[in-house]
Amino acid sequence: MALFDQISEDIKKAMLAKEKVRLEALRGVKKEFLEAKTAKGSNGDLTDEAAVKILQKMVKQRKDSAQIYIDQNRPELAENELAEVAVIEAYLPKQMSDEELTAAVKEIISEVGATSAKDMGKVMGVASKKLAGKAEGRAISEKVKTLLNQI
Repeated sequence: MALFDQISEDIKKAMLAKEKVRLEALRGVKKEFLEAKTAKGSNGDLTDEAAVKILQKMVKQRKDSAQIYIDQNRPELAENELAEVAVIEAYLPKQMSDEELTAAVKEIISEVGATSAKDMGKVMGVASKKLAGKAEGRAISEKVKTLLNQI
């Protein structure tokens, strides 16, 4: 089942179960999906890869919002954002562990033939494509930087 269809089904289930936070998060996801489907230049279709990118963006936005709320001493608002993050993350592919990320980045470094920190751009280009959806961009960047500095 496509991610879009799965979200639509789960909205119905959340309504029936009266799960307010889940329903709100899923409606937000569906709104973003519909906007992507009807955006200028799109063919009215939404691939699962595009849907995953949208979900990752939404998770990042909510985490950033939660951090701002925490910084401003508004824990009740932060809790709501983090609850929505948990709902959205359930639809994302499983994230790589630190060990898996290290192994994947080492493999990419040897594949690209990087020899110093100057090659970070080359490594990041390949790593971003290969690890998309499996690890956060910031985590990939930090791991690449750390491993290239050890060479």
